[in-house]
Amino acid sequence: MKSILILLTIPILFVSCGTTVAVDYDKETNFSQYTTYNYYPNIESGLNGLDEKRIMRVTDSLLQSRGWSRSDAPQVLINFYASEQISASRNTIGFGVGSGGGNVGVGVGGGIPIGGRNIDQRLTFDLIDVSSDALIWQAQADGQYKEKATPEQKVRYYENTLQKILKKYPPKS
Repeated sequence: MKSILILLTIPILFVSCGTTVAVDYDKETNFSQYTTYNYYPNIESGLNGLDEKRIMRVTDSLLQSRGWSRSDAPQVLINFYASEQISASRNTIGFGVGSGGGNVGVGVGGGIPIGGRNIDQRLTFDLIDVSSDALIWQAQADGQYKEKATPEQKVRYYENTLQKILKKYPPKS
């Protein structure tokens, strides 16, 4: 019985981890009309230039695999920006000291963080219709990566995050 409970709990832990995405959009928009894009000319993402390039390369790859093309006269402009906070690792090693005798008990416990600090990131991804200069679709992705992530780990993080974002585009009617 105990092993069944453990087996049922493990998938829930994996499902609850990772990037979550919320989407908002203009219900009056016909999203099937869009096939060309470019990036907003003055992106102020709050990220360093290397991360901006990573996001653009991954976005280019994902959109072009869907038949979109990057154009100097686009139908849609893409804007993205991020807010980040550093948090301590939620993984800890616990320790405790206790004593008891008779009807009296005393205990002390604590945890030591392991695994380094994390960066909690909210990435906002906007699609703007060029002809009307209006926001037509927006996604916000909340995710986390290690503060000391390698460039390869950051690329994987952005690939995963942008795949989840663009999986929700176009919106389902």
